[in-house]
Amino acid sequence: MRINWKIRFQHKPFLLALFSLIVLLAQQVAAIFGYDLTSVMSEQAMTILNTVLSIFALLGVVVDPTTRGTSDSQRALMYRRPR
Repeated sequence: MRINWKIRFQHKPFLLALFSLIVLLAQQVAAIFGYDLTSVMSEQAMTILNTVLSIFALLGVVVDPTTRGTSDSQRALMYRRPR
């Protein structure tokens, strides 16, 4: 698997997804060590935040980093099978 990390780290949706995943991971690690983040905000607000962060992570994973915006490149749209 070859990934152009230089391009990935310049792509805003990828950075947003990476940040979202790091925040979700930090919440889970804090829960393991007994730190309750729901004391900072309500459990319902925390659930909404986690859902939004998960959506951001999903968008960052599925967006083509070789194009501007959230659409695939013209070449990628013509693929019948992965290359």
